[in-house]
Amino acid sequence: MGPPELGNSLVEAASRLGIQLSVSQLAQLDQLGAALREGNRRVNLTRITDPREIETRHFLDSLSAAVPLLDRLRSGEVLQLVDVGSGGGFPGLPLKIAFPRLRVTLVESVNKKAEFLRETVSDLGLLDVEVVALRAEIAGRDPSYRDAYDWATARALGILPVVIELCAPFLAPGGLLVAQRSGDLDGDLVHAAPAFKALHLWSRTPIYLELPGLWGHGLVVGEKYAPTPEAYPRRPGLPRKRPLA
Repeated sequence: MGPPELGNSLVEAASRLGIQLSVSQLAQLDQLGAALREGNRRVNLTRITDPREIETRHFLDSLSAAVPLLDRLRSGEVLQLVDVGSGGGFPGLPLKIAFPRLRVTLVESVNKKAEFLRETVSDLGLLDVEVVALRAEIAGRDPSYRDAYDWATARALGILPVVIELCAPFLAPGGLLVAQRSGDLDGDLVHAAPAFKALHLWSRTPIYLELPGLWGHGLVVGEKYAPTPEAYPRRPGLPRKRPLA
């Protein structure tokens, strides 16, 4: 699957999001897809291995997380992004490829996955990308990462209250949590209201995406309005065991 083969449908779909991809960026995404398929033989990174599905369900889905910040990204502002529970590098690595000025931290607690991420970042020649092999509950209390980021993303971390508790501690006041979800986003917001309040986030109107292969997907967006309360995140495992809902 070379860049020309990867190109047309992804370029068109990304353009619908307001994101323009160059030939060199398509080549990097192609290399990332190859690394994912190869790494998946050693580490359980993803069930999605078909090249076309990778293009839609990993690359395009990842790029959609940029929608709430497109104006800032296009302006050339250097944003700090933390991708919590990064797994195979999604959405963090496609976002870094699409917006090279981003400074990215990938938080992944599984050591084998973190090592895959480090190898892939090196092979792709990506700069300003840090891999943190810690649980989010631990990293979110580290002064180096706490209340420090402009933007936090997450996929497949669990129900929305869990995502909020694990991601919000990384955000600086004014920063945005962009959680990729599917289904009834408005219902999710109601269920997660206690978590938004506890972690000092305002909830914005959810963004429903209309993209080929991603029907029913959307973005829940929260804006941090004050530093993280000292009580959060709670000790490892507790956010999932006793969600703030």
